[in-house]
Amino acid sequence: HPSAMTARTNGKMGMRQQAEDPAAMLAIGTTNPTNLLQPQDVFAEKLFRVTKSDHLTELKEKLKRISRIDMVATDMPKLAQSAAAKAIAEWGRPATDITHLVFSTYSALQAPSADLKLATLLSLRTTVCRTILSLHGCYGGARALHLAKELAENNRGARVLVACAETTLICFGSPNRANLVGHALFGDGAGAVIVGAGPFSEGERPLFEMVTTTQNTIPWTEHVISMQATAGGIDFHLAIQVPMLIGQNVERCLLDAFDGDAPASWNELFWAVHPGGRPILDNIDTVLKLEPGKLAASRRVLREYGNMSGATIFFVLDELRRRRKKEEDSGHLLLPEWGARPSGRESPSRPCCFALHANPCR
Repeated sequence: HPSAMTARTNGKMGMRQQAEDPAAMLAIGTTNPTNLLQPQDVFAEKLFRVTKSDHLTELKEKLKRISRIDMVATDMPKLAQSAAAKAIAEWGRPATDITHLVFSTYSALQAPSADLKLATLLSLRTTVCRTILSLHGCYGGARALHLAKELAENNRGARVLVACAETTLICFGSPNRANLVGHALFGDGAGAVIVGAGPFSEGERPLFEMVTTTQNTIPWTEHVISMQATAGGIDFHLAIQVPMLIGQNVERCLLDAFDGDAPASWNELFWAVHPGGRPILDNIDTVLKLEPGKLAASRRVLREYGNMSGATIFFVLDELRRRRKKEEDSGHLLLPEWGARPSGRESPSRPCCFALHANPCR
């Protein structure tokens, strides 16, 4: 009944108080697989060869599909658990204090979904509000942080666990012109961040304040990046035009996002850029006329771990805070306070982020 619904909405149970301050990242955790697994097609080939069963071609193909999907469904939530446990330990509060979970992955193709599996592994309370983002690819981490900011700021006292985990095993297949670069570029990893908004409890230490977020999609780019779920995993396509498109559009996206309040020079900001590949970083450097070292954190993560899709941005943020801590300890703080420059606010005592994820359509 409409009147009853209105009364319930206006009553105490329907009210959600907003937080006092912008959201902030309170802890960061990252992890990578600790052991190497034999590719499932190699395992299947060896198994059928030593058992003299090569003639059972249909059964062999079925084993390849089962191995891949089952291995990912089991191990990928555990990879996310490892990163999340590190973030929770740094945060210093019990896991049962987490009110929301946002999990981004394209590596999960089963139900019960990976967010439920992760919540169970971490012993989160049964009332935790869960959201899973699927097939978002490289911008999944940024979009998950965007959503976490909105949840934290519009639910007073909320503490949001953001997690992203990816494994290339789900995309493994015979090389061709469409996937060869991806096979060479991508890696496995997981990242997690605790997001909350003030007032902060005793012991909570904001790392990066999340001042504002925006998303900008480049039109007519549906053909550039695509992923398709199949019976045997994920088929993906990565066009060679991606670095060029980002270079051509990144400054316009930034100017639109700043809405007239852009800094005089992009070098006034610190940069946490998803390292989609070296040509992408090179194009951003060139177009924005960035000083040497501005993308050093992104370049180091790409060099050491590869592109771990949506999880990579957590590694970049972790690298940035390590570099800042090193500068503070040495007494030579060089990293700017702002990842953006909102109007009418003085620089706070902690770095502030302006998050932009400009992505080709997918």
